Amino acid sequence: MPAASSPRPPVLRRGGFAGVSRVSLLFAALLGVFGGLGTFTFGYGQGASYLSNDPEACVNCHVMQGHHDSWQHSAHRHVAVCNDCHLPHDPVGKWVVKADNGFFHSWAFTLENFHEPIQIKPRNRRVTQRACMDCHADTVHQMLPADAGGETLSCVHCHRDAGHAFH
Repeated sequence: MPAASSPRPPVLRRGGFAGVSRVSLLFAALLGVFGGLGTFTFGYGQGASYLSNDPEACVNCHVMQGHHDSWQHSAHRHVAVCNDCHLPHDPVGKWVVKADNGFFHSWAFTLENFHEPIQIKPRNRRVTQRACMDCHADTVHQMLPADAGGETLSCVHCHRDAGHAFH
């Protein structure tokens, strides 16, 4: 009876590991590294807390503590949380803006590349303006422009302390 042959180990060939190209191996390695770093960062940065509606999630970043404290002294504390004013009210828009802000906030905080005190970006100012208009539609309808595409007054221009009672 002939001896059973043992399986041959894969042979590294010019084209790659057992027929797998070097490009595929490089792609898999990079995917593993970035996937691992992303998973670690999401866990370390308490990323899951940002999926909630809890204002405490916003103070995971120390630069937001003052904004959170000022919100607690504002007129809106009992009727609105951070997401009510800083995210669109439609489900798709909410998650798109949340993902966009999550990525860019993480990037800025990781690289320590942000203005302190933190300032709202123009695109997020538009989201906040829309939230004001949605919640206060009965009150602000007379402030809307007569022509489509016309200028609307900024709510926070006059009501700067409505959401954050800065002292």
